[in-house]
Formats: sequence, C-alpha cells, structure tokens
Amino acid sequence: MVVNKRPGDLVQGDKTGDVPLSEVAKEYISKKYNKPGAVFLGVTHRLDRPTSGVLVFARTSKALERLNKMFAERQTDKTYWAIVKNAPPLDSERLIHFLKRNPKQNKSYAYSKEVPDSKKAILSYQVIKKLERYYALEVQLETGRHHQIRSQLSAIGCPIKGDLKYGFDRSNKDGSIHLHARKLSFIHPVQKERMTFEAPTPTDAIWNTVASS
Repeated sequence: MVVNKRPGDLVQGDKTGDVPLSEVAKEYISKKYNKPGAVFLGVTHRLDRPTSGVLVFARTSKALERLNKMFAERQTDKTYWAIVKNAPPLDSERLIHFLKRNPKQNKSYAYSKEVPDSKKAILSYQVIKKLERYYALEVQLETGRHHQIRSQLSAIGCPIKGDLKYGFDRSNKDGSIHLHARKLSFIHPVQKERMTFEAPTPTDAIWNTVASS
C-alpha cells in the first residue's frame, strides 16, 4: 500500500499519543475491503514527521519481510526534493559523511571523518531549479540514516527551509520542512516486477513552482 504522506503526519505511534498514519491506513483497508477483525499492516520505512512524500506499507507478513530486506540491502531507489536557502558549493555533488545520532536531542551530527558510534552516510544532490530566494535540489539516497538528508545538507551550509533543528533561521507556519520524498522505486515483493511511485508535492507557492518546471 503506497501513500503520499502529508507534512505533520506521524508514520508510527510514539510518545505523543497522536494517531499514526499506519492506524489510519489500517482503518481504510478494513472499510474498503470489508475486513473483519485486526488488519495487518507493516511499516517498512519511515519519513520524518515534518517531511512529506511517498511511503510504502506492507499488507502481508511475507511482503513486510521482503521489503524490509530490500530497504536494508539498499535495493530500493529513493529520490527526494529539498528546498534550501543557500546555494550549495557545487551544482551537483556526492556527499559522504559519518553521522552520529544523539537520541536525547533526536538529532544526527555529520562529521567528515569517522568518529565512535557513527555510521557512514552517502547521498548525491543536484540543483534542479534556482528560485527567487531559494534553490531546489534533487537528492538520491544511497544509505538510509536518521535525519540523513537534513544533517548532510546542513553540514554543507544548506539547511532545508523550515528546519530549525538543522540550522534554518525560521520555521514554516505549519511546522513542516521543505523536504519531499518525490519518488520510490522497488521490485514488488510478490509479483517481482519493478514498480515506481511518484508523489505530488504539497500545495504551496514554492513547491508549485518546482513541480511545474
């Protein structure tokens, strides 16, 4: 089951007690297919709460096991769009950092060299549009680390619009950040066919400009 997550939606339950998207999706399946009793739905990957975009759930335990393996072994292709205020050092670049997570702050710090308890993080970006006050980047993820795009872009002086945690100067009014999981491609766990899903961007003036180009 593939969903275009809105900014602010919680993927999986946490200490806030807010209803997560996984439970909303279960209720949808129950009504749509008239399923009595508990509905199975597996969370295969996550998007940060302020982030939007394409998200896939598994509807069977077999699909969950196979999708989890694909994500763990980097057999999926993930493309993100990010809006940043500052021009990146280059129009396109492959970034390699070592991220160390601070659970108390719920934040990851990027280092240029390996440090204790850090994990290697790799992404590639390219500038896809120069806006009046911002730059739109397309990001290809090679690894899937905690807050990876947010941390790595911040490390090169390009915090994402609205992302106070990683150095942007002000928040977005709705609490979102301008990071969108644009495209996800993977092999269907049962049918073995490659599937690609592209998520429309949220509706606001900046995203509309990028999406229309």
